[in-house]
Amino acid sequence: MEATHPMKLHLLAPVALLLLALLQPALGADMLVPLDLREVRVGGEIGRRVDITIKNNLLVLDADGDFLRPFLEEPRCGSFVGLGMLLDATVKFAAYSNDPQVHALRKHLVAEILRAQEADGYIGTFPRPTRILTLWDVHEMSYVIWGLLEDHRYFGEAESLAASRKAADYLVKNWSLLPPDWGVGADVAPHVAFTGLERMMLALHRTSGDPAYLQFCTQTRALPQWDLEIVIGRRPGIEGHIYAYMARCLAQLELHRMQPTPKLLGPTQRALEFMTERDGMLVTGSSGQCEIWTADQDARGDVGEACALAYQIRVYDSLLRMNGDPRMGDLMERTIFNALFASQSPDGRRLRYFAPLEGDRVYWKTDTYCCPCNFRRIIAELPGQVFYRGQDGIAVNLYAPAQAKLKLASGLPVVIRQETNYPNSGRVRIGVDPEHPEEFSLRLRIPAWTEDARVTINDEPSTGKLKPGTFLELRRLWKRGDQVQLDMPMPWRLVQGRQRQAGRVAVMRGPQVFCLNPAQNPDLAELDGAELGYIALNPASLCEPIPNAAVRPDGIGCHVQAWKPGFSLSRKADYELTLTEFPDPDGKATYFRLRDLSDAVDDELLTPP
Repeated sequence: MEATHPMKLHLLAPVALLLLALLQPALGADMLVPLDLREVRVGGEIGRRVDITIKNNLLVLDADGDFLRPFLEEPRCGSFVGLGMLLDATVKFAAYSNDPQVHALRKHLVAEILRAQEADGYIGTFPRPTRILTLWDVHEMSYVIWGLLEDHRYFGEAESLAASRKAADYLVKNWSLLPPDWGVGADVAPHVAFTGLERMMLALHRTSGDPAYLQFCTQTRALPQWDLEIVIGRRPGIEGHIYAYMARCLAQLELHRMQPTPKLLGPTQRALEFMTERDGMLVTGSSGQCEIWTADQDARGDVGEACALAYQIRVYDSLLRMNGDPRMGDLMERTIFNALFASQSPDGRRLRYFAPLEGDRVYWKTDTYCCPCNFRRIIAELPGQVFYRGQDGIAVNLYAPAQAKLKLASGLPVVIRQETNYPNSGRVRIGVDPEHPEEFSLRLRIPAWTEDARVTINDEPSTGKLKPGTFLELRRLWKRGDQVQLDMPMPWRLVQGRQRQAGRVAVMRGPQVFCLNPAQNPDLAELDGAELGYIALNPASLCEPIPNAAVRPDGIGCHVQAWKPGFSLSRKADYELTLTEFPDPDGKATYFRLRDLSDAVDDELLTPP
């Protein structure tokens, strides 16, 4: 290491990060800031998912017939469509891709929404006098306003901002139409019925500076006082609705940035504890069944709602930005590479509400409604979760072939590149090209699943031990052409199941979970997912990954020997199996038996209670 280029290794431990989180209100700013989507280009599987969602999904939708017609035709249908969610995704895809077709769709959606807005500000599908009073009307309007706000934020459209304010003013003015006991004893609780409302109002306050929108959140909607416990089970009110719960947590985190109050962090912390300490999260990163919190680890049926996944990722991102906690990055990549990508067909066209770990996976029947639309939205946001601008440098959160052109807080222009085939391997080469030499920090997330990771700078080994589950800070005088290589070993892991999966294991490598697709193993074609789970794997037979294109062109598979269901002690295997990446649309089993559970390991993302 050259004396003229000092480098400091700093490992941020979880306890230190917690202290930083507590101090964050005094600092007055997030530790990390996301890059503008226009500053980043991403390849690999993350980039491929963005591209196929644009080309094979967004641009082939019947936007006029399925999304716009209900807002323009008479009589009004009075149903939830997801138009605002579609606009939000389209705006972000346009900003990221700069694709003329996506821009044209964005402009068309905005023009038709403005045409649909009534003189009093209302934009929706419900007839008078049912507006606001009827379930999902406020939900729909909130996202339409959000989409218009994003159009203004990314493209400076003054008409979009004016329309968003007019619609929001309509909600504020007419909110008193709702009786005080609205939703009490109903099938859907108010915070579920109004999902997205408070975050939208806070964004409008930040954009316009109008205190009325902030007051609506803090007083009319009593956002600071919301402190719901984790509700397990689908009872009337569906208060345990994960999507709604996490959306309101996200709004509280946004309000905390404006008005720091420890109580605002309570529900978010409660949700994280439930997922990571009380069996509320499945091994794929998804949570719940039938859209609500569960803790029995049932992996069959309506598991892992796409809306919930999107908001889990957003909450993780928000916490990562707020206090720099690398564990949030670990949760993000686990959820993205497994549960989120399993919500989409490999070609991008079809989308799912649920992606069970056991049994058949079913695609949603239409392009509308919340899960397909929320899926498009979160995919459009992924490029902004790869790199972050720190207070004194750059942080790398997600690993993928990627490039960003940004300015540091000091104003220094820097180009940063990743070259990797992640998640096929854990080797990542990072090029750092500042406009001129300057000292700053480059932080690399060292995933909790890796051991013995190594880093070199300009082919010279760094000193110090890299601790899994931390950010490694490389502080030095960076100059154009500097190269950092991060090598993260990716051994196979047999991760212990819990609750209903106790006594069985999931096969993992790096951030990825692998599953059994009977179509790839003809001897098992007639077996149900539950029957497949009785197969016993031979850990000694695990070897290097093999090419497998069931999910992506350059995908990988796992070759493993296995024994038939039962407790045979035969040394000769009964099966030569190929396990595929979890997003395989025909995957039917994720947990399997072992003859000796001492070969299993605990999930590194879970914290013992």
